[in-house]
Amino acid sequence: MKTLWKTVNIALVALRLNALRSFLTMLGIIIGIASVIVMVSVSSGSRQAVEQAINSLGTNMLTIRPGARMWGGRKSGAGSAAPFTEKDMAALRKRFDFIDDMSGRVETSAPVIFGNRNWTTSITGIHPAYIPVRQWVIEEGRNFTDRETRSGGKVAIVGQEIIENIFDGQSPIGLRIRIKNVPFTVIGTLREKGASGFGRSHDDVIFIPISTARMRISGKADRSVPNMVERIYLTIDPEFDMAFAQQELKEYIREMRKITPGAEDDFNVANYSEFIRARNESAATLGLLLAATAIIALVVGGIGIMNIMLVSVTERTREIGIRLAVGARRGDILMQFLVEAVTLCLIGSFFGVAIGLGSGTLISRLSNIPVLVNVPIIFVAIASAAFVGIFFGFYPARKASLMNPIDALRYE
Repeated sequence: MKTLWKTVNIALVALRLNALRSFLTMLGIIIGIASVIVMVSVSSGSRQAVEQAINSLGTNMLTIRPGARMWGGRKSGAGSAAPFTEKDMAALRKRFDFIDDMSGRVETSAPVIFGNRNWTTSITGIHPAYIPVRQWVIEEGRNFTDRETRSGGKVAIVGQEIIENIFDGQSPIGLRIRIKNVPFTVIGTLREKGASGFGRSHDDVIFIPISTARMRISGKADRSVPNMVERIYLTIDPEFDMAFAQQELKEYIREMRKITPGAEDDFNVANYSEFIRARNESAATLGLLLAATAIIALVVGGIGIMNIMLVSVTERTREIGIRLAVGARRGDILMQFLVEAVTLCLIGSFFGVAIGLGSGTLISRLSNIPVLVNVPIIFVAIASAAFVGIFFGFYPARKASLMNPIDALRYE
């Protein structure tokens, strides 16, 4: 142990005497490790944000919404086709046993007033089943009743941002708010859900009964399409195949909407489990690219280490000869140069980790890209740097240890 410590001291002295050259040699390792840390942190953060967004939607949930319609041989925009209705929802529930639960949704934006405060937010008309279907949790109070939904009850459930901005963080249960000058009584609060991953907050929302939203808030109580819903959310029995359920729903909805064979659908049935599968495939591909990048960066850094160690061996030929002449073993010479190579790589890896973590934090603050520091990858990076030092430093170290002492002492 004492011999190893002396060897480390000798290596550090040699590196310090050629500080600039040592630093330039470490640059390859520093850049390689820093780039890997940044890429893995950004990749992990983005993946976590996508997972949170998808999990908030539900993995056994399907969404049905109107698509584009054909008009004069041209397609209109998405969502312009005929909307779905409460009658369509009832038909779907009656037809398919694999549907666990279902809710419609009508959404608009409107100002909310409480006392002398006002706040413009998302007003979402829903059925009571919407909360469990979308995996929301009532933190305080209660959900809507079927009676309140049928009769157009003026009751509301509010998100955490509404509580903070309108009620100063105090419990709003039983208080009255006005939405487009229509009075509503707050009967429940939603547990915080965070960002949706699509540029908006889940918590900046107020839920009201869907019939109330149609009649009093959204202006979507269209007599030509009574009881319309903008979207239908439904959950599938976990034991039932999602892809098969999706196909069955598509075929039946085509019949409902009288779409002729061969014609394009004027609706969309979205399966969020497909998003998860695509995300996993993308993550696997990204992982391979990151691994390739890390290997290339470390190999380039290792070649630089080998090159500078060969130069160092040549420059210190007389020193090696003197050490061998006074009794140093070839193993001591081998260990000395190996330690120098490994020390260069380890110091470079520490700088690389520090720069990588700092760059990740800076990227997160400047661009709002989520960054998640992956602690295990830091240790893997340091261990990899040590391996590179041993692998690429072995040849120069062995070359130094095999020198003939007499020839080494004659070297000028």
